[in-house]
Parts: sequence; structure tokens; C-alpha cells
Amino acid sequence: MKNTQTYLLVIALAIGFFVSCKNVEPPQPYGAIATEHQLKWQELEYYMFIHFGPNTFTDVEWGDGKEDPKVFNPTNVDCRQWAATAKAAGMKGIIITAKHHDGFCLWPSNYSTHTVRESLWKDGKGDILKELSEACKEYGLKFGVYLSPWDQNHPAYGTPEYNQIFANTLNEVLTGYGEVFEQWFDGANGGAGHPGKEQIYDWDMFHDVVYKNQPQAIIFSDVGPGCRWMGNERGVAGETNWSTMDIEGFEPGAKAPSTDILNMGQPNGKAWVPAETDVSIRPGWFYSPSTDDKVKTVEQLMDIYYTSVGRNSNLLLNVPPDRTGRIHPNDSIRLMEFRKAIEESFGQNLIEGVSVDATNVRGGSSSYAAANVTDGKSDTYWAADDGVLSASLTLDFKKDITFNRIMLQEYIALGQRVSEFNVEYWDQEKNDWVVLTKATTIGYKRILRFPTVTTTKVRVNITNALACPVLSNIEIYKAPEQLTAPFIKRDKDGLVTIQCVNNDPVIYYTLDGTEPTLSSPKYNGGFPLPDGGIVKAIAVVDNGNKKSEVVVLSYDIAPIGWVVLSPSGAEKAIDGDTQTYAAIDKNQSLVIDMKKAHLLKGFSYTPVGRTEAANISRYNFYISEDGKTWTKVVNNAIFNNVKNNPIKQDVILDKPLKAGYIKIEPTELTNKGDKYLVAEIGLITR
Repeated sequence: MKNTQTYLLVIALAIGFFVSCKNVEPPQPYGAIATEHQLKWQELEYYMFIHFGPNTFTDVEWGDGKEDPKVFNPTNVDCRQWAATAKAAGMKGIIITAKHHDGFCLWPSNYSTHTVRESLWKDGKGDILKELSEACKEYGLKFGVYLSPWDQNHPAYGTPEYNQIFANTLNEVLTGYGEVFEQWFDGANGGAGHPGKEQIYDWDMFHDVVYKNQPQAIIFSDVGPGCRWMGNERGVAGETNWSTMDIEGFEPGAKAPSTDILNMGQPNGKAWVPAETDVSIRPGWFYSPSTDDKVKTVEQLMDIYYTSVGRNSNLLLNVPPDRTGRIHPNDSIRLMEFRKAIEESFGQNLIEGVSVDATNVRGGSSSYAAANVTDGKSDTYWAADDGVLSASLTLDFKKDITFNRIMLQEYIALGQRVSEFNVEYWDQEKNDWVVLTKATTIGYKRILRFPTVTTTKVRVNITNALACPVLSNIEIYKAPEQLTAPFIKRDKDGLVTIQCVNNDPVIYYTLDGTEPTLSSPKYNGGFPLPDGGIVKAIAVVDNGNKKSEVVVLSYDIAPIGWVVLSPSGAEKAIDGDTQTYAAIDKNQSLVIDMKKAHLLKGFSYTPVGRTEAANISRYNFYISEDGKTWTKVVNNAIFNNVKNNPIKQDVILDKPLKAGYIKIEPTELTNKGDKYLVAEIGLITR
């Protein structure tokens, strides 16, 4: 009887659990959400930009529309080579500059006389768009087009009629070359640079043409609406990067949101406008023979990968064809090396065999179990209960794993939610959890780098979310480590930070003048150095077997609380940033109140780092304890080689002197000019 009751109880509990799981509703979408086309676009991740046109042959970045179309005459255009290269590089599509600001059309447009039809290429019978769209179809790539609304050649530009002409041009492209996955716009406008040629663009009309002909196309611009510009052309998305943004009342170009908003998006923005990061593999967008040896290194491209795809952004990498009409060997070889580096970094997911537990599972349902983040499926996910804005996922590998990368993905079909999280690992020696890295947003994909660790357990802590967190994927990798030298910075408040361009190395440092070793203090975050000193640092990977060179920086006393008494507006001379400068009239002295007395051993002067700028060659230096009575301690002296070596100059006094105020009076400048430029003034007390 007792066994029968137990059996019935188990059955009842199982039925109850099944019913409760069956009735658990999925999370409701939160905030602005992606369209079906935006979700598919995000999955592309990485594709090619092609800048090609008269600029390729005139060696300029922005043509003026006055170039003879006959200058466009590539000798061996091969769009199949472009497509084959993109495919081999792991790219998913190609976007081409069908019409740049010069107005030159890479197809024989009926609405322009500045086209391939007027060029010498193929006796005016060629069509780049036709050849590329066919090549993309052959190689299974998406095809996209860039059409600049700015047209420096068309006589109607700057008139009300031009908007319809551009719409006709756009319609011509979007109906003649098959499916277009992305329509790329920018907001460039004639404006002040071309008096009388500013155009009031009819963006609603332009968008209507796109959606009428290519309803699946993602429209790119500063404000989308399909995807947005990232705010820079360096390949760096914000460490915080929301796919949502407020776009009402803004336009592409001069009326765009601030670059900070473009870079980071906005939590709870009313529109879903994910980021696209555009950057060129060369210094310029169009091909130039002078940049054949300046193709970005694999290390630079990997950094861009982490700061674009790894920060919830798609990567649009520009690879400009040369004057023959083919992608240059230097570029194509580098793309293959880049793909190999990506595959070496993410070829083996270490997640296999792991067990996953969560502090909260939605309704206790297996439909939203923690294990969903490791099942390799994009349509399953772990979710927490409504109202739960923080939760943890613990991954237990049951054995040691060694790793330095973690990838996380939200189920963005329900919106972007996570605003802050960290990753911990179990330290066997300390018998405790140790924070490995911290970050803010996740979105479609977030990849974090950190020094290599070995552990049996990893914990992902969602510390804050806008709504119940929903994660679809977690992957863990051991990527080849990149060793780079550290760089040291100190802000105006005296806080020193030491970093490498990537997070692979472990950094050690000293403040006592000795060479740093593996026994020196390990850098774990910024530290104060308000009274100046010498910082030495070294970066290591491979458990210390590989080391960078030692980097040494000497700092003066930090300008904390200092005030520039005169001249007005010269505060940038003491802001702690050598990239900014104060422009001071040549007959004015720079007077600084240090707010407290210091025993000075000397001072430093950092001019603007370019020889054509007017900087101080000779000077007088005064000190004062009260700001009223001044003592000249340096008379008409020469700054050491400032004219030919415009970097920081240390001036050591004959003996230490007590001062609360200092004054620098130039008596001669290195170049003619009405102003001298001071990047930074510092005090030496060591």
C-alpha cells in the first residue's frame, strides 16, 4: 500500500510538472524588435565593400565630378575574381559603390551622362553592376549597392527636380540587377563646399523606391532605418552597443545623431537599427599604388573583428580593386590569412560535454532550460521568469579546460535586454570564484578576450537587464595568443592605466625604476600616480615564455586642481592630454596656479607635435609662492632641440625651489606666427 501511494504521488507530481511546463508562456518581446529581414541580415556578419570608379585612376578619395569619364579604363575587370576572393575569405556578400559623390555611374544609366557608357572601358558597352550581380549569384553571395545622393556632376543637383532624378536612378538599379540585400546611403551633401548646390533630400521618396522594388533590402544610413553607421571608419563599435536608437527627427548627414549615439546606440530606443561597422583594408577607400605596402596586418584585422562582429555589429570590410579591375594580390592574400586566423581562433568550441545550471529558469520549464545555450540551435534559448533582471548560468566541464575567449548571444527576436554582465572562473587554489572579465551589452553576438586561464567551471552572471534575460548561445574557445607591447597612459587626475591593443597578455609593472619581471606586481586596474614617477611595464603570453619589450614612461606631477590664470582659454595646456593644445598669443605668458606649494626640481614642456606649428624656442621661467612676487629662475634659455624634435622636453633647475605658481614667458618661437601652441606643461618633483 505504501509503495502504491508513493507511486501515485510520483505520477501526480510528474503530471503536474508536465502541465505546468506545457502552460509556461514564452517571454513577451521587449521594446523595439528586429524584422525578419533584419534578423537574416545580422546573421551575415561579414561582407565586402567595393570602392571602384574614376577615383581609382585619379588617386583621390572624393572626385569632383569634373573628371573626364574616359579616365575610367580598367584593363582586366574580373568581377568573378572579386566574388571568388570574397567567398574564399568567408564573406557573405558584396556591396559596390554604384555611384559615388562624383556622380559617375558604374552602369549605363539613362539619367546621367557621366557613366561607363562615356568611358573607354569596353568601348562604352560595359556594365559593372551586371557583371558583379551575376558573379555574386554564381558564388552564392548577396549583392548590395551604394548610391550616393550627392552628385557633383549632374546639372540638376541643387534643384527641386533632382530628387525625382535620383529616385529614377535608384529605381533603375533596383529593378535591373536582381535581388539587393542592402541599399547603402550616406548623407553627403554639396552644402557650403559647393555654394548654391545644397540639396534638400527627399528621404521618404528614396525609401519608398527601395521598398517598392526590394522589400527585403536593409537600408543603411546614419539613421537606418535598416541598419546604422557606427560613427567612425576605424572598425570600432562601442563596447556598449545597443541595436535600438531614437531616429525620429534625425536624417543622414549633418542632421544625424551624435557620434556617441551612433557608436553605442540607445537603451530603450524606439527603433531597431543595428550597427554596421565599415572600414577599409587600406588607408583609403579607393585603390592607390602608394598603399600597396600599407594593407592592414592580420593582427589589425583580428582586432577589428573583435571590435565589430564581437561587439554586436556586422563588419563591412572595404577591398578596392586596382587599376586593372582586379583585387590586388596583397589584399587577397591578407584576406586569406585573416580567414585562417578566424578559423584558428574559433575552430573548436570547448563547450561539448558541459552541464549547465541556472539560478532561475522560466516557469521551471525544460523549454527554457539553461542547457539550451549549448545545444547549437539558434531557435532555442534559456529564459528567466518575468521580473527577474539578474541571474547566473554555471557551466561545469567536470575537467580542466584552458581558454581565453567566450562568445555570448541573446535571442534578439525578443529584443535586446542585457545591460551588464560578468564572467567568472573557479580558481581551484583559492577555492573561490574569480572575476575574469566584465562587459555591458550582448545583443546578437558578443566576443570577449582575456588572458588564458585553466579551470573546471565558468559562471556567467547577468547583473542587470532591461527585462528578463534571454540567451540563445554560449561558446568557449582557446585562440592563439597575440603578444603586443603595453602602452601606458595617465589622465589629468593622476590615474595610470596600462593596456595592450588586445586582452591576451598579462601585464607586470614597477614604480621603483627596476625592470619588471613575472615577480613584479601584476596589473589589475588603474592606480594613482599624482606626484609623478617612472612606470615600467612588460606584457607576457604563453605562461610567461613570450615577453614584449619593456615600456618606460616618466610622469610629472599631475595637474590635479590646477588653474590657468592667464591667458583665458588656455586650459588645454594642463588637461593631461597631449593630443589637445592651447593656442596662445606670442606676447602672452602662461600663468598657472597649482593650488598648493611644491618643491620643484624642474618642469616639462610638450609642444604640438608637428614642426610647422609655432612653438617656443626660447623662454623665461618664473616661480612665485603667492602669485604676486615673481622670481625669474630661467633666463632666455633654449628648449633642447624642440624645433627638430617636437616632443616633451624636461628642464631641470639648478636647485629645488618651492613654488605655488609658475609662469612661462616665450621670448622666441620656432616658427613665424602670432600664436604658440602648448600641448602640456608639467612639473618635475622627483
